Amino acid sequence: MSVKTAIIVFAHGSSVESANEAVRSVTAAVAASGGFGLAETAFLELASPDLPQAVARVAGQGAVHVIVVPYFLTLGIHLRRDLPRIVADILRNHPGLRIEVTEPLDGHPGLREIVLERAKKALEC
Repeated sequence: MSVKTAIIVFAHGSSVESANEAVRSVTAAVAASGGFGLAETAFLELASPDLPQAVARVAGQGAVHVIVVPYFLTLGIHLRRDLPRIVADILRNHPGLRIEVTEPLDGHPGLREIVLERAKKALEC
């Protein structure tokens, strides 16, 4: 993977710092296993950095292509309304930067497996 491509895991953010750290850990694991040399975690609110700050960081390190992965379960209001507005603002401030936003986690078969695994684990108790 080119060092010019960065991944940003974009989460809601929480006032509970351990929740934010959990997302940062996911970002680190994804970056390492996916070969992303440039990776950041960004938050919509309640934690830092926000998405514009995270994009500025990776762009400052030479990224010209940014993949934003929403760490949200569903395509709710934040992803339908807020994220497109934020990305449009970022692109105005970083001409020439390419930003791709992936689908949220909803619909991925892995989620069904996780739910089933958790339910089966509860039955063991």
